[in-house]
Amino acid sequence: MAEAESVIGTPDSAPNEAEAEEGPRGRRRIVALFVVAVLAYLIDLGSKIVVVEKLEGREPIKVIGDLLRFEAIRNPGAAFGMGEAFTIVFTCIAAAVIVVIIRLARKLYSLPWAIALGLLLGGALGNLTDRLFRSPGAFEGAVVDFIAPAHFAVFNLADSAIVCGGILIVILSFRGLDPDGTVHKD
Repeated sequence: MAEAESVIGTPDSAPNEAEAEEGPRGRRRIVALFVVAVLAYLIDLGSKIVVVEKLEGREPIKVIGDLLRFEAIRNPGAAFGMGEAFTIVFTCIAAAVIVVIIRLARKLYSLPWAIALGLLLGGALGNLTDRLFRSPGAFEGAVVDFIAPAHFAVFNLADSAIVCGGILIVILSFRGLDPDGTVHKD
């Protein structure tokens, strides 16, 4: 009977090599996540400060002819200006995303996932800062958007970080890499 117990993996038996390889390996990537998040946040915040100071209330700046311009816009809604009446909902969603990422951080062993989640966290913090501290008031603030490609929505660097982080997460998921560093083949 003792032989059968060790085969099933009771606490008295040592784990075999296959079981040891299935779990997370290496060290946690919390620092990488927060470094990427802080960089994304600061770059977004800095760009918005410059845009509000130098571009708001002025003519757009043509960067690449009619293909790309910088134009200061206050967006109370979501992407493409949708949902302007739901600013508080978007604020709560951004706050929830931040909480989920921070909770997930303690299980994070994958550097690519740390980068992806760091981009999401930095972008969410950037837009949440606008919603909390810009006019017309707390939880109702409009996000500063300024990158205006032709025939597309105006966006900011926080939006770019969120989109890049999301694309990276999709790629990592298709490749079978989990946030804990394990790889699955299903």
